[in-house]
Amino acid sequence: MTAEIQRLANGMTVAVDPLPGAESVALGLYVKVGSRSEPEALGGIAHLVEHMVFKGAGGRDTRALAEAIEDVGGSLNAWTARDQTAFHGRALGRDLNLVAELIADLIRAPHFDEEHLEREKQVILSELGESVDSPDDIVHDHLFEAAFEGQRIGRPVLGNEASILSASRQDCFEWLGQEFVPSRMILAASGRVDADALGRLAERLFGDVPALPVPAVEAARFTGGLRNDRRSFEQAHWCLAFPGLAAADEGTPALSLFVQALGGGTSSRLFQELREERALAYSIYAWNQTFADTGLVGIGCAADRARAAEAISLARDLVSATAEGLSAAELQRARAQMEASLLMGLETPQGRADHLARSIEVFDRDLEAGELVDQLRAVELADARAAGATLLAGPVAIAAVGTRLALAA
Repeated sequence: MTAEIQRLANGMTVAVDPLPGAESVALGLYVKVGSRSEPEALGGIAHLVEHMVFKGAGGRDTRALAEAIEDVGGSLNAWTARDQTAFHGRALGRDLNLVAELIADLIRAPHFDEEHLEREKQVILSELGESVDSPDDIVHDHLFEAAFEGQRIGRPVLGNEASILSASRQDCFEWLGQEFVPSRMILAASGRVDADALGRLAERLFGDVPALPVPAVEAARFTGGLRNDRRSFEQAHWCLAFPGLAAADEGTPALSLFVQALGGGTSSRLFQELREERALAYSIYAWNQTFADTGLVGIGCAADRARAAEAISLARDLVSATAEGLSAAELQRARAQMEASLLMGLETPQGRADHLARSIEVFDRDLEAGELVDQLRAVELADARAAGATLLAGPVAIAAVGTRLALAA
């Protein structure tokens, strides 16, 4: 079923992808802004605000917010990423209005109580400390710092201790007021929901949000670089990254298939060679992360410290070998994995709402599952090999925790 997309006069998008037979509805407010829009002095403000709105909004305190959604058997949550902040809820279709009103209160009428703000800072500092003490988490932050040297996109989503402690109540209000502009906002729903009804609801709850200009976002440039964190852990964790492609780039389907074949599953070259054949890694995987203006192809590994250098060297060799010798069978297996993952992810209202919002963010339209499948099926073996070869032509980024590695192969 084709999604229905409306735009309010202030520029906000309302998108509905009904799911026949569903009793529940998933509704989310997806805002195309995240940590890469933060000034350095306010690093982590996007994540802090995401936490703080749940401490009281509209006529409800934190307990009343929780009770309001759970009284109807629903749930309400949020996340913050480098390029997106989302507030989403799930309930039975009859409770759509309540979910929408709660989400509207979170971003339009948060309390940002001073006492709650100071308490929540301590919670986030604990979260930051846990992340820093978790090598499989911190290695990815180090990787972004190395890949995008000195740029906002390279800084951690959680911020740092100084920036978190310095954030004020006024900073929180200004972040929402300046960054959450209507043309960045998508209210997307799937499940038991009527498009016209949600459009009217959106107009009532968000139609009077001022249509302010969209703040500029710093362009990203993959620089490559090295970060070594030599603290002692039981294992060494390392990541290797190459420049990727922007989300809407026509070469993205071919690159995604190459990365899937390289390290997307237990049948992949990386897993079979490093773990199964040589026992060099406890875990080994590859991923392709895309943004509006750039991308990153990464390989992550947990390995014995004494063999970390051997493991990363072999991983780099396998990128080259796969670019040269990816087989038709490997490509077809990768295609089947990606098609299945896509289609299975669209079997739930939440998956469909998430997909619809991201599609509008990237392509400014509903990119239906059938079209995405067609794009994957159109990739030839030579296309996937060429996509892999492009990775080898640019700079690399390496991050390691628990060992010391070098940029040179």
